[in-house]
Amino acid sequence: MKHPFLRRYTNIPSLVYLLSEGKLTLLDPSAWPDKNDSQFIEWYRDKKDGVASVLALCFTQATETYHHWQVYAKGPAGVCIHFRREELLAAVKSHVQVRARSVRYRKLTDPRAKTLAVPDLPFLKRIAFKDEREFRIIYESDKPDEKLLDAPIPLGCIERVTLSPEMHSRLTTPLKRLLRSIPGCADLEVQRSTLLGNREWLRRGASAV
Repeated sequence: MKHPFLRRYTNIPSLVYLLSEGKLTLLDPSAWPDKNDSQFIEWYRDKKDGVASVLALCFTQATETYHHWQVYAKGPAGVCIHFRREELLAAVKSHVQVRARSVRYRKLTDPRAKTLAVPDLPFLKRIAFKDEREFRIIYESDKPDEKLLDAPIPLGCIERVTLSPEMHSRLTTPLKRLLRSIPGCADLEVQRSTLLGNREWLRRGASAV
């Protein structure tokens, strides 16, 4: 099922760059911690004719999870950017030629994992990562050693921003004020995640009988 949203877990400096410059940044995957993942993209680059560099950017189609905060936006400076899926993809594709697909997850014992197709390599991961529900945008270049691509997007692609549940509540208001002072962001919806301290959930626990 196609989800109407894409979420990207990142940090405050990356968010400020996106909001102030109006650009989404695709990077070289070689530094990714999952070496299975980065190696698949390297093999894709090597096996695909005319491709000398591959850049990528990853999103999730999952609702909020503690896993995503801890792995991709750990600490009080983490943020989750909620994008309007169709608007975001249309904006990126209007500037650069990219491939965008949901990641598929395979078991080693799956017959479909016996012989993999080169075009699928950037969009395959092992089944242990399935809960990430990842969506990926990749850019291919015939220029070697290309490390970064800034794709302009309208800020209207952003539905809202969620601040880390680890951020102290006293820091929320001044940070909201700072983000909304960026040109074009006066009406940006910014909220702090209640994942680690939800009042309604606590109220129900307190009223247990």
